[in-house]
Amino acid sequence: MLQSATRYLIFFQYIGTKYSGVVKAPPHQAVLGVQNYLEDAVRSLKPVNEAAVFISSRTDTGVHALGNSAHVDIQRREGRSPFKEEELVNALNLYLKPQNIRVTRARKVDSHFSARYRAVSRTYVYRLATGVRHHTHTPLTENKLCWFLPETELDVGAMRVAGSVLLGTHDFSTFRAMSSDAPFKSPVKTLEIAQLEPGVSFASQHFNRNIQHWDLTFKSRSFLYRQVRRMTGALVAVGQGKLRPSDIQDLLEARDSLAFPTNIMAPPYGLFLTQVEYRESGEDEDGSDTGMVTRSLQ
Repeated sequence: MLQSATRYLIFFQYIGTKYSGVVKAPPHQAVLGVQNYLEDAVRSLKPVNEAAVFISSRTDTGVHALGNSAHVDIQRREGRSPFKEEELVNALNLYLKPQNIRVTRARKVDSHFSARYRAVSRTYVYRLATGVRHHTHTPLTENKLCWFLPETELDVGAMRVAGSVLLGTHDFSTFRAMSSDAPFKSPVKTLEIAQLEPGVSFASQHFNRNIQHWDLTFKSRSFLYRQVRRMTGALVAVGQGKLRPSDIQDLLEARDSLAFPTNIMAPPYGLFLTQVEYRESGEDEDGSDTGMVTRSLQ
């Protein structure tokens, strides 16, 4: 008699430069998604059931993650016990070793648990670096890991004022890039954190250039398509003097994706999904039991 499948919540990280995004791409496509490799890793464990990984948070081509998550069901052959959590992490990483993808943690969860819908918040950090007038002036260790700006200084005070405008519950239609599912998703989101703080870089400490790093942090239960990159681009434009803080309010009130200024959206490669959190109490938003007690601790 076959044993039932065990559902796991896994946390994983990746450098997104060489992938088509986190979501699975068709197998004939030259560049595949992170999900393709995760499912191949699960398949290498020879489960009885079909290998299917359900991602909690989508990221685009070139976007990175330190703390994305997913759930997966694994049913082992008769007589074989379910994988222990650490055992599963090690087995998946053995297959993933050639890739810039690593599973960091795994937790057994209830069979009805959804990594996507049970998440209570997602945190993104966008990394900026100022004072870089040419790409040859950047340390190789930061290549495609932050957005290098030629300005030696940004108006940080104005950026923080503009960021405060975005806090709270708003219709973020202007900050949403259009996609096929856009008409079916509410543009109303609640932004808990929009914070600009000095960043750090190991390379800059040993690199003879006057490069200043900044981290823009955004936290919400969920985000619209390319919302973080649009918000980042708008705040950087404020820091450069191309927009005023009051223009951010005007953009919010426009509630129109086409009202977003052209050519100011931030590129993908400075963006990191750093954390997906789950309720400590083990209860979902509706009070139902999630069958797990954990959060995305890095």
